[in-house]
Amino acid sequence: MRAAFHGFPRFVSVGLLNTLIHWSTFFVLHTVMSFRQAPSNFTGFCLAVSFSFYANARYTFKQRTSVPRYLLFVGFMGLLSYGVGYGADQLLLPGLITLVVFSGISLVCGFFYSKYFIFRGRER
Repeated sequence: MRAAFHGFPRFVSVGLLNTLIHWSTFFVLHTVMSFRQAPSNFTGFCLAVSFSFYANARYTFKQRTSVPRYLLFVGFMGLLSYGVGYGADQLLLPGLITLVVFSGISLVCGFFYSKYFIFRGRER
């Protein structure tokens, strides 16, 4: 169990900055500009995911990046982001709930998806 969470504290520290980028973007789009939650959440995620991908590749997993890895990561996590936003729109949930739910889901899913699929293998 301990090995499964190796690197998790570093992932969380990158995630804090990622969350700031994501939430700020969501707030501007949804609250200030009146966009719906799904596109606001997806756009915020797309901006934050680029930072997160490169920072985690280098800092957390010590792996080189590639376009295919980036596209797989963005695609999977983007679908997750949009799905949470879509569900929130259907349930008429407040934006803050959407952000909190997605942040929790993406932290856990993003870590294991990155560790065992995107950045699996030996550290450089």
